[in-house]
Amino acid sequence: MFIFLKRPVVVTAEINLNLVALTVMALLSRLWKLSYPRAVVFDEVYYGQFVSLYMKQVFFVDGSGPPLGHMLLAFGGYLGGFDGNFLWNRIGAEYSNNVPVWSLRLLPALAGALCVPLAYQIVLELNFSHYTALGAALLILMENSLITQSRLMLLESLLIFFNLLAVLSYLKFSNSQKNSSFSVSWWFWLILTGVSCSCAVGVKYMGLFTYILLLTIASVHAWHLIGDQALSNACVFCHLLARGVALLIVPAVMYLSFFYVHLIVLYRSGPHDQIMSSAFQASLEGGLARITQGQPLEVAYGSQITLRNVLGKPMPCWLHSHKNTYPIRYENGRGSSHQQQVTCYPFKDVNNWWIVKDPGKHQLVVNNPPRPVRHGDIVQLVHGITTRFLNTHDVAAPLSPHSQEISCYIDYNISMPAQNLWRVDIVNRESDSDIWKTILSEVRFVHVNTSAVLKWKMLTLRSEETEHKYSSSPLEWLMLETNVAYWLHPRTSAQIHLLGNALTWSSANFATLACVLLFFWYLLRRRRNVCDIPEDSWSSWVLAGTVCCGGWAVNYLPFFMMEKTLFLYHYLPALTFQIILLPIVLQHMSEHLCRSQLQKNMFNSLIIVWFSSVYLVYHTFSPITYGDQSLSTNELKALRWKSSWDILIRKH
Repeated sequence: MFIFLKRPVVVTAEINLNLVALTVMALLSRLWKLSYPRAVVFDEVYYGQFVSLYMKQVFFVDGSGPPLGHMLLAFGGYLGGFDGNFLWNRIGAEYSNNVPVWSLRLLPALAGALCVPLAYQIVLELNFSHYTALGAALLILMENSLITQSRLMLLESLLIFFNLLAVLSYLKFSNSQKNSSFSVSWWFWLILTGVSCSCAVGVKYMGLFTYILLLTIASVHAWHLIGDQALSNACVFCHLLARGVALLIVPAVMYLSFFYVHLIVLYRSGPHDQIMSSAFQASLEGGLARITQGQPLEVAYGSQITLRNVLGKPMPCWLHSHKNTYPIRYENGRGSSHQQQVTCYPFKDVNNWWIVKDPGKHQLVVNNPPRPVRHGDIVQLVHGITTRFLNTHDVAAPLSPHSQEISCYIDYNISMPAQNLWRVDIVNRESDSDIWKTILSEVRFVHVNTSAVLKWKMLTLRSEETEHKYSSSPLEWLMLETNVAYWLHPRTSAQIHLLGNALTWSSANFATLACVLLFFWYLLRRRRNVCDIPEDSWSSWVLAGTVCCGGWAVNYLPFFMMEKTLFLYHYLPALTFQIILLPIVLQHMSEHLCRSQLQKNMFNSLIIVWFSSVYLVYHTFSPITYGDQSLSTNELKALRWKSSWDILIRKH
């Protein structure tokens, strides 16, 4: 029975020392002096505000992206015991003692470090050599821009990590397809692909680009699978079902779960409540719920209410009036009623309150018992502060001349009588006798005299934004024509810049162009039944080009269609795919374009010289990558390789 005890339990494992060494070096390069500088660096001023709100569990909405990235940054703060008490009001502000800087920057740094071994394994899964995989990993390791971005409380390194993890997972799944379909490892890598894609999109919407690329590759592979006559119809159906569940349903469910967790954690009222529905505001602790607690659930004659337009653009707003009147004449010469202005106001204000009045009675208070307002009732709306009646008449509106002007009626004793009767139309009613409910009812007001429907319209929000000093265009990214100054020491010349390894960037552009040209050259030759390279090399070349060139293209070209303010860091996900492609192209040229052994030896020698130059450039710019050295004026000027680079030099 216990025969197994007669022999020792032996566990054997293969350890790739290349992978271990690369991971250790990556961790050192990203984690070294991670708490330096102990000051707010560039967009940390933006993300830090959300981290503080998470720590205090105060609801917020960030229109720039989904919540997973913010939650991961907040998790770092939670691990460090951050209480959220810090005023994120300016770049360069010194962090107080209660801010765990190392912990807040930890997860982006770990993600950036793990991109190095991920790049190594991706190249291996693409069926290229260990030397090539090592080259790709070292290039990621020595890329100054990736180091800078991963050592700060920013999201790009997290996005790139999930992008690469998704690519590696799919490649491992695809390679295991040949020998072990529906095995545990097959399912693991397939599901991890979907999970990683969902996380990438959950960090930033840009993750959708890589997700679409992988879905496209998976669709092509599935199409070939359908044509495989060796598989039964049931087997093909199971393959397609598995891919559909793992690559579509799982990511969708996970993506929604990020928002679910976001809403569960942030249960307290905050500054962003007003852009949400009234029902949602009432569900938050300390906000509208506190105001409505104990209040009637039905609107009655005499009730004091605010009316909020939930369909307003660019954001919802409240029906609002004040003592100001419309001008007698507008700039174009047309006249107005000169009545009291009624507007759509996007902020909470005392001038947003109105009283629901019965036209047949003079009282402005609720009866006892209250008399509820029902669908179809005729009411008057009295402005709470000025006590004037909401009114409309046959006068052109100021912003929409084809519509009628809305005003609060002032009796100027002229031939313009009041027209202030409105019929209540409950849009989401269940029957024609429904009662107007607070928060829940969606109500329209139909003017009795003209049958016009009351609209609220806000023309625009005032914006003080101007073009950012360090914003750039996608064309400037290719040749590294721009940089971003992230931080300057308050007393010395030490500074941090988002600036890439110029030699790597230019070489990566060459590799991308060479890959595309060689692909079409081989394709044309194969059309003439001339196969320049073996079939397995051709398959690897096509897959590598699809993943790397495709990854670059889908993460770069969409920015030409975007109107948002763009910065150099938006290019980093695309650049990562280019860097991985670079040693692949070099191996291909060495093996298939160098005909003699002498040519191969010379080419490989040039590669060694080139790699040494990449390291030299990395080392040269490391002082402004880490910001840990105070350089002289001449040293700073020497780093300005391009006139468009803004290296900061203090004037003494």
